[in-house]
Amino acid sequence: MRASASPNVTKLSASANFASKVKHPKFFAASGETNSVALHAPGCVASPQMKTKVPDQLAAEVPQTKWGKTLLATPVIMTVIATLLAGLASSEMTRAQYDRALGAQLQSKAGDQWAYFQAKKLRGAMQKNSYDLLHATAEIRAIDNPALKKIPTSATTSMDSKVAAALEAIELQKSEAEITAILKPVDDKSLAAALQSAKDNSIAFDTLTAPASQALDQLEKALPASDKAAARDLTAAKMRYNAMRYEAEARLNQTIAGFYELQVRKANISAERHHKRSGKFFFGMLAAQAAVIVSTFAIAAQKRSFLWSIAAVAGLAAIVFAIYVYLRV
Repeated sequence: MRASASPNVTKLSASANFASKVKHPKFFAASGETNSVALHAPGCVASPQMKTKVPDQLAAEVPQTKWGKTLLATPVIMTVIATLLAGLASSEMTRAQYDRALGAQLQSKAGDQWAYFQAKKLRGAMQKNSYDLLHATAEIRAIDNPALKKIPTSATTSMDSKVAAALEAIELQKSEAEITAILKPVDDKSLAAALQSAKDNSIAFDTLTAPASQALDQLEKALPASDKAAARDLTAAKMRYNAMRYEAEARLNQTIAGFYELQVRKANISAERHHKRSGKFFFGMLAAQAAVIVSTFAIAAQKRSFLWSIAAVAGLAAIVFAIYVYLRV
């Protein structure tokens, strides 16, 4: 029976054989290494100073200049730019839809004011016609009351000169292009201030005509039931006064409706502008996406210098185009 070798003896023998191979120059020549390794003990290798050589192909593929590193990051940069442009396009479209909805709401308010204008204008005309008919068929005596002699004059609506020019353009029924050119420089705050001034004048006019309405009510209550001539005179006075009052109130409602119409047009102009900006931002996003695709193909084709340059130019054009749209359109 053959005795088995001790494990320690086997390890020492293997270490000695490895050390003899490592010390031999042919070992380094065969392995391609040029560094020396020192062994201090069997089975133990000390930490030497080692140098790693980068393969030539890998070194050629790694960009060495700032421009090369920039081109290397082109896909990521273009993806970020495309995402930003897509967000801007979506935001502009949302604002366009909001302006359209706001314009519809303002148009409804303008329609209410036009309805008031038509109703009061019609009532005033009916009152005036009835007064003229009564005055022509019967003898009418004027009622001596200062509140019924004339309608109080409402205050003048304060407005900017540009707002006044826009109102005049609408009243003269100029073309849409001319009205748009006049209305574009109008500030939203000045237009809102003019609208509020017109509303305040309407409320103030109601306050000014309140004494005359109260005087008519008191005269009607104090009128004797058997005095038909006095009743006819009071009816004629009411018709005359109401005709003038309805005419004045109709003009106030017309002014308010005109300001609402200007706001509607401003909202539509803004909606058109945001809609155009959304479309242009979308085209910029497509250019950035094209740059991403080109740079991705460049990675796959290993032709980064030419294709990445195209991608970078496309991305730069997308950025410049987006800035132009944001500032000028």
